[in-house]
Amino acid sequence: IEKYYEFPRYESMRAWLERKRELEIHILTSMGAYPMPDKTPLNAKRFGKIERDDYTVEKVYFESLPGFFATGNLYSPKGKPGPYPAILCPHGHWQEGRLVNTDNNSIPGRCINFAKQGYVTLAIDMIGYVDSKQLTHKFGGEREWLWGLSLHGLQFWNTIRAVDFLLSLDNVDPERIACTGASGGGTQTYCLVAADDRVKFAAPVNMISAHYQGGCLCENAPNLRIGANNVEYGAMIAPRPLIMVSTNQDWTDETPRVEFPAIQSIYRLFDAPDRVTWTMINAEHNYNQASREAVYAWFGKWMLGGNDPAKFKEQPFTVEKEEDLRVFPGSLPENAVSQEQLVKNWIAQSEAQFQSVFPANNRLLQALRRRARATFEHVLGARQPEINDLVVNRAGRVQKPDMYIEHLVIGRRGVGDQIPCTVLIPASLRGAAPAALLVHGEGKLGWFGAGGGRADGLVRALLEQGQIVMLADVFLTGEHDTPFEKAGRSTDASQFLTYNQTDTALRVQDILTASAYLGSRFDVTGVTLAGGGEAGLWCLLAAPLASSLQGVIVDAAGFNSGDDQEFLRRLFVPGLRRAGDLRAAQAALAPVPLVIHNTQGKLDTDWAAQAYQTAGVSDLFESLEQPVSAEYIVQWMRDLRIR
Repeated sequence: IEKYYEFPRYESMRAWLERKRELEIHILTSMGAYPMPDKTPLNAKRFGKIERDDYTVEKVYFESLPGFFATGNLYSPKGKPGPYPAILCPHGHWQEGRLVNTDNNSIPGRCINFAKQGYVTLAIDMIGYVDSKQLTHKFGGEREWLWGLSLHGLQFWNTIRAVDFLLSLDNVDPERIACTGASGGGTQTYCLVAADDRVKFAAPVNMISAHYQGGCLCENAPNLRIGANNVEYGAMIAPRPLIMVSTNQDWTDETPRVEFPAIQSIYRLFDAPDRVTWTMINAEHNYNQASREAVYAWFGKWMLGGNDPAKFKEQPFTVEKEEDLRVFPGSLPENAVSQEQLVKNWIAQSEAQFQSVFPANNRLLQALRRRARATFEHVLGARQPEINDLVVNRAGRVQKPDMYIEHLVIGRRGVGDQIPCTVLIPASLRGAAPAALLVHGEGKLGWFGAGGGRADGLVRALLEQGQIVMLADVFLTGEHDTPFEKAGRSTDASQFLTYNQTDTALRVQDILTASAYLGSRFDVTGVTLAGGGEAGLWCLLAAPLASSLQGVIVDAAGFNSGDDQEFLRRLFVPGLRRAGDLRAAQAALAPVPLVIHNTQGKLDTDWAAQAYQTAGVSDLFESLEQPVSAEYIVQWMRDLRIR
């Protein structure tokens, strides 16, 4: 949450647009919105209209998901010709929510003045505030995160549907939609505008910072800031007009010299440096009158064509009584869903979307591959590194009568990860040869006999048939342990999973790094991946992201792929189930030869069977309920060489 991030220097438009596309998929995946959930009917209701001289106020609610209500107030101009520009106003963590009216922040005052100036304006509740009563502002946990469902993601979805609502109004100009909010509302603003190009103008207030990213659950979807930060998300708004309102008394105090120049560097790539500006307010964390007037003038310039800031000074306003603004002062509508039903519905629609790419034909198989590879990269935060990004430290080389033994520590440049590896090379080998990457849940020694002192069983048999063998101790396995305790790490930091990969995801990354190194060796003609014990599952997740694997053989370790508790206990990655989990991983591998053994009848392999059938290579996939022997693996790898 509190760490300085350096903004990268992008030297070309092409480099930035490539990065922006990555960030778009990343933010949507983190929010549980990739692929986009179905946009079900809003069933919007407007009522309780209050008429004032030059504007009106209405109560509004709509269903962002079936039976889940977004609530707020709609302020509209009177006496001016439409269609009008429209502004969405999410609020931050002021206790009174959208009804706050103090010297420090007045959302009704902001909305009234926008309406007087000629904007249709929607003030919307954060979840758990004012009329949004179906969930608390602490909604969500690891089980929901598995399915891409989080408090931040739900609020993000509410803002997308709020734009849908504004665009459904006859008096709104679809080319002039804006969003502005402060604090947590600033987070909602930049997240929405980064991912939804229907919003053409933005004013995130007191939020975009290079050293503080936001402290609430509603600002910290799991995975959101793995390899990304708020300044990059703010830059995604370019070249749409953006004003960065900051204060000298919170984390936006460095905006003029840090965040603004960074974001303006992207606007310069678009030859539009004048489309972004900043202002510094001498006040505590706020959306006070001075901040509001800066936004009035900026929006007035770009949305109304007015270049005189004096014309956009705040006018006196009178806030309506609370009871006249409340949407649900009493009970909720009869079709309001409970938290339990909301989660159940979300899982059902996620599964329905995934089932739509069941690989029954080549078109669907290609769609599944594209979806799986894109989502897995962002859900896992993992990708196979380029050769030049590898760091290889050679720890020693030993010559035995029948083999050479190399000890290595492999990592990625600038990351600091370290993977202890042992490479075994047959002494009789002349020239390049195929290689096997062996990863075991118990580390390198998991492949050896109880004594651990000699290469027997599978390893020796592979060497005898002329294969190079590399054994890798991936994250927190094998050599990462000490003689006194197993390796581990503290995950108690606030919003840990927003900034950090899970153990499973880091193990997947290590497998990708190890396979990239092995495949880059001049003495290796191709790589086969084998996973033993729990590592079979990690290898299965890594395989679709690896390039040029000759084959994959994994131990399913009796994993029950239909049980969320199994994922939470043994294979936890936020968003993994919404991404299609192990079913997508298997199917996306076709036509790479694949054996999954020790399923014990618990692992769903129907997707893989169909994918390999569709690809015309059913004989290259095998699913076995029992564990296989070393002899089976050796024979399978031998068959791969002569296929």
